[in-house]
Amino acid sequence: MPSRRKSSLHPPDMRRPRRAAAGCGCGRRLRPLLLLLPFAALLSVATFSLHSPLGLVVPAAVTVATSTDNTDTASPHHHHHGLSGDAVSGIDIRALNATPPLHAAALRGAGDALALPCGLGLGSHVTVVGSPRRVASNAVAQFAVEVRGGGDGDGDEAARILHFNPRLRGDWSGRPVIEQNTRFRGQWGPALRCEGWRSRPDEETVDGLVKCEQWGGNYGSKLNELKKMWFLNRVAGQRNRGSMDWPYPFVEDELFVLTLSTGLEGYHVQVDGRHVASFPYRVGYSLEDAAILSVNGDVDIQSIVAGSLPMAHPRNAQRNLELLTELKAPPLPEEPIELFIGILSAGSHFTERMAVRRSWMSSVRNSSGAMARFFVALNGRKKVNEDLKKEANFFGDIVIVPFADSYDLVVLKTVAICEYATRVVSAKYVMKCDDDTFVRLDSVMADVRKIPYGKSFYLGNINYYHRPLREGKWAVSFEEWPREAYPPYANGPGYIVSSDIANFVVSEMEKGRLNLFKMEDVSMGIWVGQFVDTVKAVDYIHSLRFCQFGCVDDYLTAHYQSPGQMACLWDKLAQGRPQCCNPR
Repeated sequence: MPSRRKSSLHPPDMRRPRRAAAGCGCGRRLRPLLLLLPFAALLSVATFSLHSPLGLVVPAAVTVATSTDNTDTASPHHHHHGLSGDAVSGIDIRALNATPPLHAAALRGAGDALALPCGLGLGSHVTVVGSPRRVASNAVAQFAVEVRGGGDGDGDEAARILHFNPRLRGDWSGRPVIEQNTRFRGQWGPALRCEGWRSRPDEETVDGLVKCEQWGGNYGSKLNELKKMWFLNRVAGQRNRGSMDWPYPFVEDELFVLTLSTGLEGYHVQVDGRHVASFPYRVGYSLEDAAILSVNGDVDIQSIVAGSLPMAHPRNAQRNLELLTELKAPPLPEEPIELFIGILSAGSHFTERMAVRRSWMSSVRNSSGAMARFFVALNGRKKVNEDLKKEANFFGDIVIVPFADSYDLVVLKTVAICEYATRVVSAKYVMKCDDDTFVRLDSVMADVRKIPYGKSFYLGNINYYHRPLREGKWAVSFEEWPREAYPPYANGPGYIVSSDIANFVVSEMEKGRLNLFKMEDVSMGIWVGQFVDTVKAVDYIHSLRFCQFGCVDDYLTAHYQSPGQMACLWDKLAQGRPQCCNPR
């Protein structure tokens, strides 16, 4: 009997960023002086709404066919059902009868924001002048200063690289606090809360500064008196031995001057000239990823100015340097292969794909029995799609599925993986993973080979009796899933099915009998359940070594791995050490 244990939640770790390069001309109009830009943006993203798999029949044909010139590199004998080797997937979604039909989701800018066209660099600083707004006595009084990335292309809102959130009133603790965090791939990391006392002496610092300074409370009318005392002591040279118990740095209707600066190890925040908090860099983001500094919530902004911003984006210079011939995918194999790996990615995730190519995909390229491809949908920005097509043509390892990228449609990428694996390359086993998943190929294949030949199997970190969430981002309504629990399913960052299950998925899709659900890993669990009910029994093989969150030593797959961690894991693996790379 397989174990029914669930993996525990290990949030992403932290790392130092790469130092941003400069001098490649990303907008000569920007000077490393003061920059003040107004912000007003509205981005409409078209998404599909898929209903409950219990009652939805989707008669959509699935084909993987060439739709662009100069992309077909497959041998003639691989062309089955109009398929080609490295091309644009032709999943036909015109027959989708999901209701309601296509609807628009808008991302609207709230509050004030400053564009950061070339990201941030070491020593960059942004100053915000404003005042917290007074709200009703029983309401939460708070605002947030956020460093955000661009849209991530996979349906999630722009990533929070830094979330600095002063809560003046209404926090569950009952006292003013400052909370700092990041949001990586739709998941919040562990929060760093500053609650009025100085960080412990034994706690690590950030560039020599403590993470949290001490404050006494909101003194209201005493604030100006304390500032005057500080001025006399520090500037006028007088020595006043009165108490210097600084209050919480934000007061409703009181003007503040907040400066956010970047150091070697993290971000530093000063308010009215006094250091308040520091936040170490976390895994998944570099300074160059910053696209916008936004301020929102119960606050009135007077101005936002920035200095020492980089004048070029490092990635613009790196892209051409990284188009290395040795990272190109080899030609399609002439014979059936043992394992096909489909990697879900987004159009804007160039850095993640390069990290995969430089690390564990090297094992795939050197293997005669394995093959891997990225499956990417279209982005809402034309430039991203143009770059994606150039990347696909150069490396030959990308299959473009022709619909706008959306969380609700990720499931169609999984269907495309099944068809490519069974009808383009005739794989014995089919694996699905994400572009932030590190795959230990030799060990994965060794585990698969232990399964008796001819067995139908479903291998991964299996969830049993997992209940749907009814609130939050991942909420599933009762109309979408009326039952109390999902069928057994393997977590999405890495699982493997036998080819007969993959063939069944494609066949049922073509016949219009495949139940689609917006969560792709749950969908695979539903499909395997259909296979069991109509075809034959399946071995459910549970392994915690397919890590859902983070990494454990002797892993088979590790999830939420940043490009830096990918390189670290690869280096350790080359030394025979399957150990994790989790700084901080």
